[in-house]
Amino acid sequence: LVPGSNRTVHDGIYQVPSPALPFGNGFRFPIRLAPWCNILQDLQPDLIEVGDPYLTAWAALDARRQLDIPVIGFYHSDLPLLVRNRMGNWLTPNVEAYVSRLYRHFDRVLAPSQVMANKLIGLGVDNVFVQPLGVDLQTFNPQHRDPDLRAELQISPDAHLLIFAGRGAKEKNLPVLLDCMRDLGQNWHLLLVGSQMPSLVPDNVTVIDDFCPPAQLARLMASADALVHAGDQETFGLVILEAMASGIPVVAVDAGAFREIVHDEVGLLCQPNNPEAMANAVRELFANNPAQLGRQARQRAELHYSWDRVVQDLLVHYHALTGTHQAVPVHV
Repeated sequence: LVPGSNRTVHDGIYQVPSPALPFGNGFRFPIRLAPWCNILQDLQPDLIEVGDPYLTAWAALDARRQLDIPVIGFYHSDLPLLVRNRMGNWLTPNVEAYVSRLYRHFDRVLAPSQVMANKLIGLGVDNVFVQPLGVDLQTFNPQHRDPDLRAELQISPDAHLLIFAGRGAKEKNLPVLLDCMRDLGQNWHLLLVGSQMPSLVPDNVTVIDDFCPPAQLARLMASADALVHAGDQETFGLVILEAMASGIPVVAVDAGAFREIVHDEVGLLCQPNNPEAMANAVRELFANNPAQLGRQARQRAELHYSWDRVVQDLLVHYHALTGTHQAVPVHV
């Protein structure tokens, strides 16, 4: 069940009418509980997993009471931190109390990283399990590397090509990346890919200020030499997995969930909010066979983060709550 403009059903996806957020880039926010509760009553599910902490979470808990079924809450976003970043500290205690109250109601709580699990535990939520996310190994694949990309973007064939993909939000710390590129100089080039990117950038930075479909992003990712990420508040870091699956190494900051994903065999971590430290880490990475690190990154993505692996792990939680047994492997 997802928010949509109208109530529709297609390929098992139920859209529930929800208004679009002003300036929300197409995001919709449910404001009426009844439509969600009614659809859940009609569907009669055996288990519900809810992925956000807003109205749909309470609809799922209402269905739990009505249908006597287990409900899993997946805590994807650090809600207190998001509110603090945008509104200051004055609301933080209230938001933390809300998160604690909501997630204590679930039969099981999943977090994408240990750092997120620890935050929930610190708020008094128990029954928390770490469940990493996955990456599409077919879409993000070294085979999509395109040697013509540099000429297409008018980038020197001799430059080391770095990439960052994501939103240009404050917490991504893009000024750190831009200052890092000023430090690195003209033998290095950065692709900034995503919406809300800055327009004033150094000469060795190319901006693709738009949402990229997965196939297009996969081509850009595989055609780069390394990913750089300065965000220090990541709850997981899916773009890190996309880079690893694309066969390129990673330089990221030593903060948040990156500590759990970026190991020495796939890249380097550096001090947060320090452009000079990031530039030095980039130079160090390229002095130590980045192509080999990229191959190891791909291997690690295949071993730990394929969707087959992740879904199998997720089904363990489902079966534990429903008391059923998984008889056959599931492939996605």
